[in-house]
Amino acid sequence: MKSITVTMLAAATLLGCSDDGVNSNNEVNPVVIPAAVSTGTTSFAFDFIHALQKTQPTSENLFVSPLSLHMALGMLLNGAENETAAEIQKTLKMDAIALSELNAAYKTLIQDLPVADSKVSLGLANSVWYRNDFTVENEFQYTLKDSFESEVTSLPFDNAAKERINKWASDKTNGKIKQVIDQIQPDHVMFLLNALYFKGDWKTKFDANKTKDTPFQLANGQSKTVKMMYASSDFKVGGGNNYAAVQLPYANGQFTMTLLIPRGQANINQVLNEITGESWTQLTGRMVEQGVTVGLPKFTLDYSAQLKTTLQGMGIDRVFKSGAELGKINKSGRLMVDFVKQDAYLGIDEQGTEAAAVTSIGIVATSAGPEPPSYICDRPFGLVISESTSNTILFMGRINNPESK
Repeated sequence: MKSITVTMLAAATLLGCSDDGVNSNNEVNPVVIPAAVSTGTTSFAFDFIHALQKTQPTSENLFVSPLSLHMALGMLLNGAENETAAEIQKTLKMDAIALSELNAAYKTLIQDLPVADSKVSLGLANSVWYRNDFTVENEFQYTLKDSFESEVTSLPFDNAAKERINKWASDKTNGKIKQVIDQIQPDHVMFLLNALYFKGDWKTKFDANKTKDTPFQLANGQSKTVKMMYASSDFKVGGGNNYAAVQLPYANGQFTMTLLIPRGQANINQVLNEITGESWTQLTGRMVEQGVTVGLPKFTLDYSAQLKTTLQGMGIDRVFKSGAELGKINKSGRLMVDFVKQDAYLGIDEQGTEAAAVTSIGIVATSAGPEPPSYICDRPFGLVISESTSNTILFMGRINNPESK
């Protein structure tokens, strides 16, 4: 039985709350992609978190990378045909977009996101690894090289290959994701890897001297003590009927973390479920700058989830069945997706944020003055890390139980 394992990898290191940037200049360059692609990727991000919440325990933390998942599924889309391709494209919210236009948008993100903010270090990288006795269609290889700027490597699938692929993942994520493949099975014939790396300083510092033990109300009604960090400045704020939102910019302000804090009796599950791509765009468009105090817990979390059921709930089904139409990868007609999994890490402290996510897709063949308003995350909250000019969501999560390590 042959198999292709497609591994998507996203890692972010958002380090530092100082005003010292990665580079000395302050250049900001807009990232321009078609409006329909921008709208679609935003809608996909919230569809993804909605579907994920349905399949995961409500009390657990969630942290995922919609951008990495979208781009990796986009790579897979280029190998799919007919109904299989139509389901993937529709779920990606790209069914009204020509594949060539979508590929061009991916290429723009790969080229322009890394240079969007001169004080932010960001990298997007893709690679293809296939067993040296497996035939890969030339057009598929060309598309991934051209549109995804992917490295394409043929090699014997032995233990040395596993180590080489894992080293690539580690190198592209600054050592945050050291292993994406535990072992190469005899029927593995291909791995696709997508890596996202981000490192940026907070624009406004968190003062370590102000960090203090603070009660945090858990979803079950119990309370725990967390290390709460505080920063007071002019931040963009807004919200909806049942939540408040505050935006924490990085570096020159082109990348931001938006905190979503439930109000009243609402919980973060309800808040996230009610936000759509359209309402997110409305929220970010009407936020206003105001002098406020923000409280954010210092914490780390590890997260892992199988996403096959989640994606089936979003409309991708045929690719998980025998005879999935992946003939643009290999014309055998005997390929199908076996699993989709994402592993993630997130750490936030006074120095900044460190995050990593790995998504794997396996394809098998059958065969002073008045007190300023406060935005304190002292109950389960949400967060979204995004780029402002393209409205691209890099990471998003639900923090139910922040743990300090």
